[in-house]
Amino acid sequence: MTVTHEPDNGSEIDATVLGYLLHKHPARAQTFTAPVGDIHVFAPEARPQRCTFAMMLEVDPVGLVRDKRFRGDTRALDHYVNDRPYVASSMLAVAIGAVFRTAMTGRSDSYPDLAASPLPLRIEIPVVSVRGDDDLVERLFAPCGWSVKQEQIPLDPEFPEWGVSRLRSITLTGRLRLADALRQLYVLLPVLDDAKHYWVGDDEIAKLERAGEGWLSAHPERELITRRYLLHHASLVSQTVGAVADPPATPLRSMRADAVVQALSDVGARSVVDMGCGQGALLGRLAKDRAISRIIGVDVSARSLEQAARALQVERMSDAERQRIQLLHGSVVYRDDRLRGADAMVLMEVIEHLEPSRLSALEDAVLAGARPGAVILTTPNAEYNVLYPGLPAGALRHEDHRFEWTRAEFREWVDAAARRHGYAAEYRPVGSEHPDHGAPTQLALLRREVAA
Repeated sequence: MTVTHEPDNGSEIDATVLGYLLHKHPARAQTFTAPVGDIHVFAPEARPQRCTFAMMLEVDPVGLVRDKRFRGDTRALDHYVNDRPYVASSMLAVAIGAVFRTAMTGRSDSYPDLAASPLPLRIEIPVVSVRGDDDLVERLFAPCGWSVKQEQIPLDPEFPEWGVSRLRSITLTGRLRLADALRQLYVLLPVLDDAKHYWVGDDEIAKLERAGEGWLSAHPERELITRRYLLHHASLVSQTVGAVADPPATPLRSMRADAVVQALSDVGARSVVDMGCGQGALLGRLAKDRAISRIIGVDVSARSLEQAARALQVERMSDAERQRIQLLHGSVVYRDDRLRGADAMVLMEVIEHLEPSRLSALEDAVLAGARPGAVILTTPNAEYNVLYPGLPAGALRHEDHRFEWTRAEFREWVDAAARRHGYAAEYRPVGSEHPDHGAPTQLALLRREVAA
């Protein structure tokens, strides 16, 4: 991919300012190592009249497929024999995010005014994978302000009767903020391809919201972009469409975390166990609260714990901070003496991932075994599901959910468990409440009662 800045005739701007905006020196060829491969960045042309930066991703397809983070199957031949390393797809999008991360934020200490201003830009990508109608590239990029030129690539120039492939070369010209241009490419390249080389989870929602800020909410193909970016996962799409459509709205996952943090504050928790911590979204919030002196994240997935450690930047922590935050491999259905005595335990969107037959084991492990001073549980409210566009009747919000309870069903289970173990239960809605269907998430706060 190349990015070219050619100032208008008569402009006093030096085109090599592009290097400052990209945070790359035009006189240096640099190589960056990322999970997708080696990324080479260099400037084939750097003159006051015109400056071009090129980014070339050199993919190691064998190394990529063997990386567990990308769920590779080393026995499948099609992982090795395919066009992924040779076309602009989600791999190039990941490379853009890795190499131009600061530029995507729109920050430039040297030229803040130019970073915030539309500039004449030309972006050329020689081979792009496009799955869809002939006008898909135009429909996606033109509303963003780009003039689009594309050329379909034949299957084989020597045999024109074979027809054209789904591969195209595209050139985009327009006057946009550089940060917007990069963020649009980051989102739209995998959308064009309608595929990703890695597992898509809940964290993709946050990526889409960040990269789509300022342009996606008004895009006429917003729903198509959202569906394809999230690989058509109905549960993820249903959580995202409303938030992307209405920028001031707070995403449900953020409201859920806010509600949990408020409940922890209400009980004055200084030691907290985040059971089923996943990739560490809540742990990151807890780490910023200096009133909490001990934080334990527990998950059954070793991979999730590795991701949480990276997100928390554990390797950069001081010794004192490492003692404050622990990541433990464990399960919510087994007693674990390491978790006893905490002020509070959080099970945020955990119980619905268990088979109903395992709920009694959860109850024993948490309320009888760990016996924290307070327990905070959140789970989807099944009654609210009818309000999600695109979620079929009777379907669950996530493919890994084993059940989703109504408000009455949730209260019945929590009340019975609380009585059996000496806890008092309080219920709070999370998210905007519908008069008939309630809030999208339901929260239960259990406080351990003091024996008379």
